[in-house]
Amino acid sequence: MSYVDEVFEMVVEKNPAQPEFHQAVKEVLDSLRIVIEENEEAYRKDALLERLVTPERQLLFRVPWVDDKGQVHVNNAFRVQFNSAIGPYKGGLRLHPSVNLGIIKFLGFEQIFKNSLTGLPIGGGKGGSDFDPKGKSDREVMAFCQSFMTELNKYIGADTDVPAGDIGTGAREIGYMFGQYKRIRGVYEGVLTGKGLSYGGSLARTEATGYGLLYLTEEMLKCNGHDIAGKTVAVSGSGNVAIYATQKAQQLGAKVVTVSDSTGWIYDPEGIDVALLKEVKEVKRARLTEYAANRPSAEYHEGKGVWTVKVDIALPCATQNELHLEDAKALVANGVIAVAEGANMPTTLEATEYLLENGVLFAPGKAANAGGVATSALEMSQNSERLSWSFEEVDSKLKGIMVNIFHNMDDAAKKYGKEGNYVVGANIAGFLKVVDAMTAQGIV
Repeated sequence: MSYVDEVFEMVVEKNPAQPEFHQAVKEVLDSLRIVIEENEEAYRKDALLERLVTPERQLLFRVPWVDDKGQVHVNNAFRVQFNSAIGPYKGGLRLHPSVNLGIIKFLGFEQIFKNSLTGLPIGGGKGGSDFDPKGKSDREVMAFCQSFMTELNKYIGADTDVPAGDIGTGAREIGYMFGQYKRIRGVYEGVLTGKGLSYGGSLARTEATGYGLLYLTEEMLKCNGHDIAGKTVAVSGSGNVAIYATQKAQQLGAKVVTVSDSTGWIYDPEGIDVALLKEVKEVKRARLTEYAANRPSAEYHEGKGVWTVKVDIALPCATQNELHLEDAKALVANGVIAVAEGANMPTTLEATEYLLENGVLFAPGKAANAGGVATSALEMSQNSERLSWSFEEVDSKLKGIMVNIFHNMDDAAKKYGKEGNYVVGANIAGFLKVVDAMTAQGIV
């Protein structure tokens, strides 16, 4: 049995009932076979893959908090500090009822390679809780966040582990967490990113993941003989990533015709009205039925169906495993030329393989959605320097990082005889930098 297969079997055996983590490890290790087999003896001797797939530290703790009626609730919380070979742990905090250890481990594992691809000195980590901020009052969210940080503060710091926002964790939640960290530790440091502009946040951070997705997609299309201007785009989701991906796509001359949420989706042949979408989702925190009610050209559909629309480009920006094999077949049948992942692992392995086999340009999430964490690292830099850069300066650095990520994964794919396979290219490019650092630092 090959070293890759041995390690994958070990992962499944030692991490039962964690299918998302198994999926993430399998996708990465399969695409790294060509590199690993070249160095199998040395890697096996150093147990390099075993160290790569095993988190340096896993924290599991309870979060008790009191609701507005005086009732006490207890949530499970996690922080997985996966790999610090190239810098402090960096990765978001997800607040959603679906959160469990396996999902946090999959996200943390992906984060190792994503962070490496940015070229910035940040390691991989992830955290969160099964707490649901939806429907909670500000006071209840504050009570949870303060209790959560009362435990988490022991394990994080500006040079140790710098968490950020994620699904369910926006500016409000980050603010409450930062305040509690400062109160307990008595230091004012850049321990969290995604902060408000009045206390150390970075301009362009809100837009960064969506904008970065489009910068990389534009470069991928350009290098393959296509122009993004004039293309029709399907976007899934209607959160932060989806909104700003839609905005940037339309600034670049494309037309986005779909968005979705957990109950249904919108088809708007005239192009999504970003101002209205922001009003519905960011101000009113309402369902997309509200968008349709205020936009005569829009059709609202229950359930799923974004990928059935005839488009040139598909941008899955909602959640993991949302684009299945049948969706990939529908996209190919409708002539899609590119799929770029705005969410983390939104495309199943079978769907990814089908898209690649059918010549679709495919940018994996660890490359395509790295703009968020890249700008978080730029926020860390600004905090360290006690400076605040202009929107244009941050946006320019972000675009440069995303263009470099594309070329790094393109070059790695070509070097290893996999030209055009950006999944393999991204994994190899991210892996090689981490492995060099791990090897240099000895068996730790």
